[in-house]
Amino acid sequence: MKLRLDSRSSTPMVQQLVDAIREWIEQHGVADGQRLPSIRRLSAEHGISRNAVIEAYDQLVAHGVIRARPGSGFYVAINAAGETQTPSVSMEDVTDEMWRLFQADEGDLKLGCGWLPNHWREDDDLTYAIRQVARQGGASLFEYSTPMGTPRLRQLIQERLRLLDINTQANQILMTGGGSHSLDLIVRLLLSPGDVVFVEAPGYYNLFGLLHLQRVTVVGVPRLCDGPDTQRLEALLHRHRPKLFFTNSVFQNPTGTTLAPTIAHRVLQLAQRHDVQIVEDDIYADFQAQPTTRLAALDGLERVIYLGSFSKSLSSSLRVGFIASQAPLLKRLVDIKMLTAISTSPFAEQVVATLLENGSYRKLTERLRIKLAAQLARTLALVKQAGWEVFATPAGGMFLWVRHPAVERSSQLVERAAQLGIRLSPGDLFFPHKDASPWLRLNVAYANDPRAKRFIEQPLLSTGI
Repeated sequence: MKLRLDSRSSTPMVQQLVDAIREWIEQHGVADGQRLPSIRRLSAEHGISRNAVIEAYDQLVAHGVIRARPGSGFYVAINAAGETQTPSVSMEDVTDEMWRLFQADEGDLKLGCGWLPNHWREDDDLTYAIRQVARQGGASLFEYSTPMGTPRLRQLIQERLRLLDINTQANQILMTGGGSHSLDLIVRLLLSPGDVVFVEAPGYYNLFGLLHLQRVTVVGVPRLCDGPDTQRLEALLHRHRPKLFFTNSVFQNPTGTTLAPTIAHRVLQLAQRHDVQIVEDDIYADFQAQPTTRLAALDGLERVIYLGSFSKSLSSSLRVGFIASQAPLLKRLVDIKMLTAISTSPFAEQVVATLLENGSYRKLTERLRIKLAAQLARTLALVKQAGWEVFATPAGGMFLWVRHPAVERSSQLVERAAQLGIRLSPGDLFFPHKDASPWLRLNVAYANDPRAKRFIEQPLLSTGI
């Protein structure tokens, strides 16, 4: 492998290596699965440090360009012809992981889950709203909701979206049974077997399972600290004609990163040029104190479909989410909703509307942000002091994406954590092709537990690593 490297350049050698290896893969049309030179060989051939090669390979693995196979080496993940495999993260991979989390022993610590712990939830205002809706009775107790959902709640959501500079009408908002239901409706309506879709890598493994179920071809776009890797996105768009690109703008799952304005504009330019629809999954919006750029705000919902949810912040049990889009598309989504679920829960939607109207939800999310910010700072200090590498420092939210420098594959740490009664999800699941990954998602809301502290400080104890 001959790479163009310059020891006198102001560009760090690691970044030169990452760029040069990507360029070599693209220019030589190497096949998916082709083995790359070993760390020792590449270091010797170019007279550079082994640490630089290790770090460059790690970044390329994290971005989905190459795969690591423990004990075997590094392999190309995408070929120059643009052919990709069907997603290796199957429906069974996802459901098995969900069963493992949901059926954990009562005392287990769910340090790797995607929701807030029960003891963080506040039930007084929620109980009051439930009683108020129950006392009022009426259709919400016994009848189906209207196909689009409760008009009162859709109007309240319309006003909330204006705070994000997303100008829409109530008839452009469809109520759903949470974020996963929203994704399912979009996948069912807009994708057919054999279609190509882009997802973020790392990204949301539930989405990967839904796409696998639809038998579509999935291409991973690396997620960087400020959003999708637009250089990689542009290169992939020249090879593929994707129907959709799924992305998180705020507190992305699993990296916790937030979209920068310049990246948002570039993503929209590329989507416009290549005629791609974007699905903007913004279910963590209410964890953000000061709103930042949304694709839907810049685009005016022309080619962006926007998703939101109250499940993460208020209650996972209520299952209340929504989709905002252009009215013609929304009408087709309503048809799919009626065929598959008939309607969503008018009772749950009236409860959420009550909390929004009386100000309880606003105060609840303000308290949540303060708690999460404090816990995020404590967890960051803990992992850094223990020698872990942090992918990025989030501005808020629940997630940290971390790796331990002595571990090649995070599944080793998942096994170690299980010995301590801690549940974690292997980093492999967050990549659409289940690439071997050293990275782990930590939920900071659970990190104050003594078991979490013990694991983070001594993650390799008793693993035999």
